Amino acid sequence: MRSPFSITPIGTLLSPFKEKFAVPRQPGLAPSALAHLKLHDDANQIEAVRGIEQYSHLWLLFLFDQNLEKGWRPTVRPPRLGGNERIGVFASRATFRPNGIGMSAVELVDVSQNNGQVTLTLRGCDLVDQTPIIDIKPYIPYSDSIVDAQGGFAQTKPTPMDVRFSDNALQALSQSPHQAYHQRVISEVLAQDPRPAYKQGKKDDKCYAVHLFDFNVRFYVQPTQILVVAVEAFVETPPHC
Repeated sequence: MRSPFSITPIGTLLSPFKEKFAVPRQPGLAPSALAHLKLHDDANQIEAVRGIEQYSHLWLLFLFDQNLEKGWRPTVRPPRLGGNERIGVFASRATFRPNGIGMSAVELVDVSQNNGQVTLTLRGCDLVDQTPIIDIKPYIPYSDSIVDAQGGFAQTKPTPMDVRFSDNALQALSQSPHQAYHQRVISEVLAQDPRPAYKQGKKDDKCYAVHLFDFNVRFYVQPTQILVVAVEAFVETPPHC
């Protein structure tokens, strides 16, 4: 019988991914995406991260906070298996888990303290904006990287799709002072084909929209590429393509 316990988040992650749809399914699949981890309360002191800059990568332990009230399932349908085959939850990285805890290996870019706020700048996160972080641990290459490890059904990295931008989308991006960065991250995210697993590899005429940064990004998935048709200021209900 499990004993109850409580966990208090030590910080909050701010990321470009404003909704669960299109969040990279694993860390590092959108390597250009920057995120900022702001520490909270007692953890928000520079002494708590003293020496952390000597590590190039970190483990983040976090809560699947948007799923905690939905319970968990003993079996899941991983996207890598087409969304049809069931396996045990502990043989997957599914978000519906008994304790709702996830882990991610990310690159450490910078450590700063401004007006008393300690912030870690990170690259390659796969976490939705406002995710509660419950712990940080250094990534230790000699022990954490196991060369001969077997990855089961996820042994190989998924093949990204080609992403193209319409003239209208490029024109909209050109108004941003961070055009190159925004375009690169949008490309890396959409290249993973964020649609539900059962739709991947199939003809699809639907226009999709995703909230990235402060944009509504609207796109079509074509047989050989993804076409971004609009990049617009975010609104709750984007217009149809």
